[in-house]
Amino acid sequence: MSETKTGTQASVLAVSDLEIEIRGAQGSFAVVSDMSFSVHAGETLCIVGESGCGKSMTALSLLRLLPDAASISRGKILIDGEDFLAMNQRQTEDFRGEKIAMIFQEPLTALNPVLRIGEQIAESVRQHRKCSHKEADQRAVEVLRMVQMPDPERRTTQFPHELSGGMRQRAMIALALACDPKIIIADEPTTALDVTIQAQILGLISDLQKRLGTAQILITHDLGVVSEVADRVIVMYAGRKVEEASIYDLFDRPFHPYTIGLMGAVPGSGASSQNGDRLADIAGTVPPLWDLPKGCAFAPRCPGASARCLEERPPFTEKRPGHWAACWEHDNAA
Repeated sequence: MSETKTGTQASVLAVSDLEIEIRGAQGSFAVVSDMSFSVHAGETLCIVGESGCGKSMTALSLLRLLPDAASISRGKILIDGEDFLAMNQRQTEDFRGEKIAMIFQEPLTALNPVLRIGEQIAESVRQHRKCSHKEADQRAVEVLRMVQMPDPERRTTQFPHELSGGMRQRAMIALALACDPKIIIADEPTTALDVTIQAQILGLISDLQKRLGTAQILITHDLGVVSEVADRVIVMYAGRKVEEASIYDLFDRPFHPYTIGLMGAVPGSGASSQNGDRLADIAGTVPPLWDLPKGCAFAPRCPGASARCLEERPPFTEKRPGHWAACWEHDNAA
């Protein structure tokens, strides 16, 4: 279950009971379990957590782009009301780009190195729209201009390696937006960029999303980014949701001990400020997904864990109106 800001409006994306398994040296094990959420037009949902918590696997599953060793073992993904997992390969390819698109973390590896930027965008447009080569080329220039690419006509003739990191990411965003998808997934879209360019790209993505009314899922480990762009936030730990709330409620009243720990590690956050601006850390390490504790996965690192936490996994329940979490010991903290 999840809180939404748009009442009865139909979801652009609805995910229920998603489970992703991976085959490894330790056998098959779940890297994402019991993931359910929805996103509406014009809404930004941020999924946050440490490296290895399942954020990127969740994102890749939404486009059916999981690596060969991984597979969706259970769940349903509805995009614009249609069952994405029930589609054949041709239908899936038609949906990608037209209904759902992704801004990848490193555009230099995501973009085709031997095709000019304009060709890559135009090819996507021709695949999803009935148009001439000339019209597709014009659309390429149009979307490059939309993402504020300097001299867009010239950039269409260049290869990815000829562009700066910030320009490549703008080209990646233009490629994602070329066919007006209903939902954009951005997986750590500014990780490889310097701080100044990061702010420009995040501002650009946010502005375009508001202008176009596109639904957006932003995958990140940076709570500073989350505070700037999110409407709602999902916090993941060890492959599961541990908390979900509106951005205002989450930052004002974080519920789960893991979320509170993350807040304490952010400079200038409420949690760190209450500690005299001294940043906190979370003791211990994330357990391996093939050897999770019997009870709550966070219990071995949690200063408030009880015997029950070590033995029983807490359910994901609504603790306050619109605020969901999985925790035994904080049930009376509302």
